[in-house]
Amino acid sequence: MKIHPMWHEYPTLAPELASALAMIQKQITTNNTPVAKAIMEMINGGGKLLRPAYCLLFSRFQDVDREKMIALAAAIETLHTATLIHDDIIDKSPTRRNQVTIQKQFGPDTAVYAGDYLFVVCFKLLSHYASSLRSIQQDSGSMEKILKGELDQMATRYQTDITIDDYLKQVSGKTGQLFALSCFIGAYESGSSPTFAKNAEKIGMNIGIAFQLLDDILDYTSDDNTLGKPVCEDVRSGVYSAPLILAMQRNRQAFLPLLAKKDQITDAEMNELRQLVIHHQGVEQAYAMAQKRTERAIAGLQKLPAGAAQDDLIRLTQSLLNRKA
Repeated sequence: MKIHPMWHEYPTLAPELASALAMIQKQITTNNTPVAKAIMEMINGGGKLLRPAYCLLFSRFQDVDREKMIALAAAIETLHTATLIHDDIIDKSPTRRNQVTIQKQFGPDTAVYAGDYLFVVCFKLLSHYASSLRSIQQDSGSMEKILKGELDQMATRYQTDITIDDYLKQVSGKTGQLFALSCFIGAYESGSSPTFAKNAEKIGMNIGIAFQLLDDILDYTSDDNTLGKPVCEDVRSGVYSAPLILAMQRNRQAFLPLLAKKDQITDAEMNELRQLVIHHQGVEQAYAMAQKRTERAIAGLQKLPAGAAQDDLIRLTQSLLNRKA
């Protein structure tokens, strides 16, 4: 299975990530061949597999059955893919990672079923490989928090008075929670202590929030081809992220005429908005926030037992802050 070239620098991790993708493919047995093919194209579409990678790395502090951990990492990536499919429906996204989305190819109804099907695959893997109900409870609790983050985001669409605390609350659920779950499952299911697993969960939350902040920064600093999806589409659909929120704190009035256009904002006006965000230091401030969250995560990682697993976790987490896509 083809994985992102970034994993060539992690020779012990790369084959396990490829095995996780192969396991997902084996689980997808739906008779709807075009949809199954589209799901697999999405799973093999160049995603970074960060969440399963963190699951696998946190499992390496104990001597544990690797097939079990690969299966649980596969469950994590399946859950992540399901949330992406549903995100694309809500956002009406035509592309993701430079590929046509399932909702664009087959319509939102089929895409909903495709996402739901992956939730089933996720729980099948968990029920077969998880050693206790604790992991399944954690997973279902995380799904609830992810959904709450999405609902909170929907409730604040086009609200120009959204605060940075509102944003952090949303991304803690929407993105932070899945990173937190990945780290927790990796630690807990490998036989680490409950305290170690809870610390892993906290580290994962900080990584997830930093990751989302960087994702939102790239929306203002990248182009469509680099990012693999249309930039600034969130603004058009009324989702205001950290760079914009922070820039508006500096000069709200400068942004209101453009934001009042809502989904009718033109590409030229969108570019004007991007320049305003950069001018009013929205990107700069958001990057400082991402840096702070990354530093918190690394401080937690530095307290873990020394060795290859800790080294890889620190290296991977530091590299996320410097990504360009």
